[in-house]
Amino acid sequence: MQLLTCPVNGPRPLSEFAYGGELRVMPDPAVSDAEWASYVFDRTGGARVKREWWCHTPSGVWFIAERDTATGTVHRTFLYAPGSPG
Repeated sequence: MQLLTCPVNGPRPLSEFAYGGELRVMPDPAVSDAEWASYVFDRTGGARVKREWWCHTPSGVWFIAERDTATGTVHRTFLYAPGSPG
């Protein structure tokens, strides 16, 4: 059984979580339509360590997981704090 560690609820079965996508910085609202389209539709591909949104669905806790997409290894999980380097 695969486990993922929720920063609030501790290690839980992966089936209790929902993937929310890669953490990306939202552009300034005044950018061009082309830049908004790029933000909405373009994604970074390739296997590497990424920061991703995950939700522990029973508790509703959203958090960030730093995960190697090549191996599936989770390096760490933490609660999101605006403005923090992570």
